[in-house]
Amino acid sequence: MRIGIGYDVHPLVEGRPLVLGGIAIHHGRGLLGHSDADVLVHAIMDALLGAAALRDIGTHFPDSDPQFEGISSVLLLKRVNDMIRSRGFGTANVDATIIAEEPRLAPYIDDMCRTIAEALQVEVEQVSVKASTSAGLGFLGKGEGIAACAVALIERR
Repeated sequence: MRIGIGYDVHPLVEGRPLVLGGIAIHHGRGLLGHSDADVLVHAIMDALLGAAALRDIGTHFPDSDPQFEGISSVLLLKRVNDMIRSRGFGTANVDATIIAEEPRLAPYIDDMCRTIAEALQVEVEQVSVKASTSAGLGFLGKGEGIAACAVALIERR
């Protein structure tokens, strides 16, 4: 068994859709990034890649590569899953937290877990997503961005 940790943060901006865990979230602003800027999926990808000693998402999907512009992060998560499976591993579980002052994410959590589990080819019970705030502190607390952190456990199959 191997464990990895991931973290990502993106600024919130006008004129972009908000996507978290592969789910479109109703909100007035979205996350700025080269892909769909899904911080939750990015953190999970980095956790899985780290557990498999495959470096980070920037190594595999650089933001300087036009083929990744606007791409769904769930599609990239499926590619990461293929990478870890090709090395003889599978996902045992993922535990992730989104840090955002708004919007309220509880209504979307179950759909996020299902989407992530499907991409990783695991049962939904193997994926945990939580939401928290930073209690009004710092750039996250001021609503300037959204962050996510994740831990992933992989096991040799």
